Amino acid sequence: MVALMHALFSHEPPTKTQVMPVQSVIPVLQDAAVAAVYCSRRMGGDFYDFLRVSPDRVVIGLLDVAGRIEDNGAIISAAQQTFRSLAPELFAKEDINEADAMSELALALNRTILQSQGNIRSCPAFAACYNESLGTLCYFNAGHTPGLLRDRTGITELPATGLPLGLFSHATSDARIVALEPGASLLLVSLGLLEGKYKDEEFGLGRLKDTFLHANSDDARELCVSIINNVQQFMRTPPIHNDVTVLALVRAATAKALAVAG
Repeated sequence: MVALMHALFSHEPPTKTQVMPVQSVIPVLQDAAVAAVYCSRRMGGDFYDFLRVSPDRVVIGLLDVAGRIEDNGAIISAAQQTFRSLAPELFAKEDINEADAMSELALALNRTILQSQGNIRSCPAFAACYNESLGTLCYFNAGHTPGLLRDRTGITELPATGLPLGLFSHATSDARIVALEPGASLLLVSLGLLEGKYKDEEFGLGRLKDTFLHANSDDARELCVSIINNVQQFMRTPPIHNDVTVLALVRAATAKALAVAG
């Protein structure tokens, strides 16, 4: 058993008028590890969360609410409350349909974002339920940057399955299921990371995929840090132009290997 790892490159406390999400309480996974790294101080609407919802399921989410933190803090907080209150209800039972539960979670988050301030606020989002017993990931991608799955066959994109949240009241996001074979890794990044520039050229999805493919570390936190380090090397400066967030889920090659690493 290994504790999920979590890191912040730096943190500045919010002003008294800002409503901020609650920091995640890191759960424990069997034969896997997850980490999230947030680079620099919070400027926009990036936030992530991890939540154990049953003995063999953990739900993760990475959302990017449009706008500055001073304007969208209440929306972020409301979305997190919905995520934390509803996910355990949807995923607690052993015999649930995970795809249906994930679609329902997307609808609820969409309603929360629309209702929290009464206006349209685009929120790309990627949320997933990792089933430890089966080694599967059930996810929706609501207009977010593609998730990247790395295994022995290479890199597979997990593209958008619907529009960003917060735009239309009845918009839906389809849920899909992929297998994480032993040794496979999931990588999620915010748009701000892809938009990091050197001169007029962006870091982009292509460089991210190549960096991920050739990353040597099988440690979730080290993987996140290596991605941000590569962006910084590309930009020739720390990536403080926008929110830059990286989240990684790594399944151990074998249970024994993870136990030794822990």
